[in-house]
Amino acid sequence: MRNRNIIINFRLNQKESDHLRKLVKKSGLSQEAYLRQLIKGLVPRDLPPPDYFSMMQALYDVGAALSRIEQKARTVGAIDAAHYDEAVQLYRQTVRDITAALLLPEKC
Repeated sequence: MRNRNIIINFRLNQKESDHLRKLVKKSGLSQEAYLRQLIKGLVPRDLPPPDYFSMMQALYDVGAALSRIEQKARTVGAIDAAHYDEAVQLYRQTVRDITAALLLPEKC
């Protein structure tokens, strides 16, 4: 059974329709998903630049390397865990900031 069973039809002039299509295309969402976000009080963001995903992958790779270092360092006891933990927290916050700045919709 469908969760969304209410249909709403409305009319746009050509200029409004073109503008909506342009915004939808820039967001990478379907028209329905775009309008649902607007209804929720969110403004969808444009698709991130093509290199965003490769940059994020590089950050994730660094994070994985830090995790491996952490595991070994805690076992051997050859690294300052407090400084390492600070670095990992900074890394994680940077990933969250990049994601929020480029992907998450903004509130109206």
